[in-house]
Amino acid sequence: MEIKVLTAPGLGSSGKLHWQTLWEQSIPGTKRIEQTDWDAPVCANWVAQIEKAVAEAGPQVVIAAHSLACIALAHWAGQTKRTIRGALLVAPADAERPGFPAEATGFTPIPLVKLPFESIIVASTNDTFCSLERAAFFARHWGSRFVNAGAKGHINSESGLGEWPEGQNQLKELVQNWPTL
Repeated sequence: MEIKVLTAPGLGSSGKLHWQTLWEQSIPGTKRIEQTDWDAPVCANWVAQIEKAVAEAGPQVVIAAHSLACIALAHWAGQTKRTIRGALLVAPADAERPGFPAEATGFTPIPLVKLPFESIIVASTNDTFCSLERAAFFARHWGSRFVNAGAKGHINSESGLGEWPEGQNQLKELVQNWPTL
């Protein structure tokens, strides 16, 4: 199977009702980037897993990252020689905010350089892990198009989004030449 989309879950991974899991089940060519430790992540390990998954998928892949995986992807982009088609960065977690889970290590400082691929950041007005202003700040520095999704919490399973059609529309924008997902 040709991999078109890699999902990159955040801290704790994505449960069975999370949009990423639902996309993996319903969008052909979608595969999860697995991590060795979802609950006590080390950034260097997550970056290595992203590198491995992209090497297997090839340069035409789009990564749909959520939460802490957005930050890991920014670190990966600054270290890799590989290219990808683009990234959908959903609800980036602000690893520099006070009270960020101590079990997640190596994610700070958050890289603030332009990403070498097309990207879209989708953020919520009431996300407890990252303010809308901070997400917009990341978008400016990463060269990402910024989308305010409204009050959708952390844009996860607790948000009750199901397959999240709005997110799929953002994903389709990144894979413009593909007829349907």
